[in-house]
Amino acid sequence: MTDLLGLDGLITQPPNRRGFVMTSLISGLTLATTRVQAQVVHTDSAGIVAMEVKVPVADGELPGYFAKPEGAGPFPIVLVNEEIFGVHDYIKDVCRRLAKQGYAAVAVEIYARLADLAHANDPASLIPTVVAKKPDAEMLSDSDSAVAFAASHGGDGTRVGVIGFCRGGRNTWLYAAHSKTVKAAIAFYGPLGGNPTDLQPTPAGVAASQINCPVLGLYGGKDPGIPVEAVRKAEADAKAAGKKVEIVIYPDAPHGFHADYRPSYRPTEAADAWARMGAWLKSNGV
Repeated sequence: MTDLLGLDGLITQPPNRRGFVMTSLISGLTLATTRVQAQVVHTDSAGIVAMEVKVPVADGELPGYFAKPEGAGPFPIVLVNEEIFGVHDYIKDVCRRLAKQGYAAVAVEIYARLADLAHANDPASLIPTVVAKKPDAEMLSDSDSAVAFAASHGGDGTRVGVIGFCRGGRNTWLYAAHSKTVKAAIAFYGPLGGNPTDLQPTPAGVAASQINCPVLGLYGGKDPGIPVEAVRKAEADAKAAGKKVEIVIYPDAPHGFHADYRPSYRPTEAADAWARMGAWLKSNGV
């Protein structure tokens, strides 16, 4: 199971769940990794404002992370969709990297109602016990709330982009099909398949033909859980529906090639993908 998810090297022990609400973000990296790579990227806060926040949502507040340049703005907004491991240091650093490039970046802990991911240490069991139980409708509403939060704290609600990694890449496709205001989306190896359920009725591959903005998909050719054929089919379906989609396949890259804290990290492909992401946001009005 872990190999199919591209999670080689991650711990497989029962998760420790704390309760209904995760009230603060993870401090450090996810526990669901056996080792932290030496090349972990750390972005400082010089010239930016970066902090943990509480994001108002329909039924209360979710913990989140927000980073933006110093100054009044308004700055273009980028919604950052987490992997399945929570908003830990890697996702926080992504937000700071975006802030350094002039964006108001926000990530919200969408699984906070279901589990305390600060203590989750089994990536395989997270799929059925947490990830599969998150309603897509709620995920999209939480994402709207995160964008609204950024817009009320120095962000420009008319210039909104969305990016995501792994499961967050899948959610990026769905958000591009949901939001009428998002201008550009970038999915880092987002799963496209899966069986529809009452909670999650639309696979990302189906949503590809329903997107409301241009989508850039960045995928690994050696990702065993996301066949290249499935990626190309989603691309073809989207283009047949008149949508703007660009797919980049890195032939030798595995799943998680941008995750600098994991063994799957590939610096060359990660740097190229990040540059393409920035160009895609700018060329599409974010």
